[in-house]
Amino acid sequence: MSNRLQHFPVSFFSVIMGLAGFTIVLEMLGVHMLIARNISMILAYVTALIFVAITLVYVAKVFRYPGAVKAEIKHPVKISFSATFSISMLLLSTVFLKTHETVSFYLWVSGTILHLVCTLYVLNSWLHHTHFEITHINPAWFIPVVGNILVPIAGVEHANMEICWFFFSLGFVFWVILFTIIIYRMIFHNPLPERLLPTLFILIAPPAVGFISYVKLVGHVDVFARMLFYSALFLTLLLFTQVRRFIGMPFFMSWWAYSFPLAAMTIASFIMHTHFGGMFLILFYLLLVILAAIMLILVVRTLIAIKRSEVCVEEG
Repeated sequence: MSNRLQHFPVSFFSVIMGLAGFTIVLEMLGVHMLIARNISMILAYVTALIFVAITLVYVAKVFRYPGAVKAEIKHPVKISFSATFSISMLLLSTVFLKTHETVSFYLWVSGTILHLVCTLYVLNSWLHHTHFEITHINPAWFIPVVGNILVPIAGVEHANMEICWFFFSLGFVFWVILFTIIIYRMIFHNPLPERLLPTLFILIAPPAVGFISYVKLVGHVDVFARMLFYSALFLTLLLFTQVRRFIGMPFFMSWWAYSFPLAAMTIASFIMHTHFGGMFLILFYLLLVILAAIMLILVVRTLIAIKRSEVCVEEG
């Protein structure tokens, strides 16, 4: 158990991102179905408890194996997942926004401050590195900097609008920059290693979350919002055409990269439905079915992997 604690990855917080995203989807579905609203309330508390449990385990790792933690935040790939902790807090803030406003506020403030610190740390690491190469970049690099786009979603209820615009602008600009570099890397360099293939779904998250955040900021769907939504929709279609590449892969914790981006796309589709109706409700339900199936698979496969001691082990 001690050895497994040493190899407990910070990327475990991506489980919270997926669960929180699914909870928000069910909360939206609750507008039409009472049972979905009840399930979302239960899942909100379950997700919060799992977040506390993962946090306590990782804090134990910080105190017992500080060297392992230091190596993780200096690793060219793992460094990006350090932001999953602050993003989990921001998502939980959104989850509890309507039911526990005070809890939501403190989660938002803590998550926002931590994420800004994380963004500054990661950017400094990228700018003054001595060991990063083009092959190290992958869609997970979006997490620390582009994750700032999440801040306004609950932030419009908790803070000055200019603060929210600051974080949205920061995330959007770096999405454009990193997206360009990642596409270049994937076209002109070696393919992603199998373990990181699921992170391709993270490509969906910036435009999908950007759409949600932007609509929160301006209050309606305009031309720019449509560009974000349809960009996310195209990337979703692009990845679905590659489904054979993902089927049959051995399980890695990186599989959780499927969950939150699809949840964000599902939420974005519901927002389009509330503004325009019609086909967007069909799209919402289609994505919801896919998301629910993937969430079930992820939970089952993760529990099996934990039981078999296939996670929290030294990587080969």
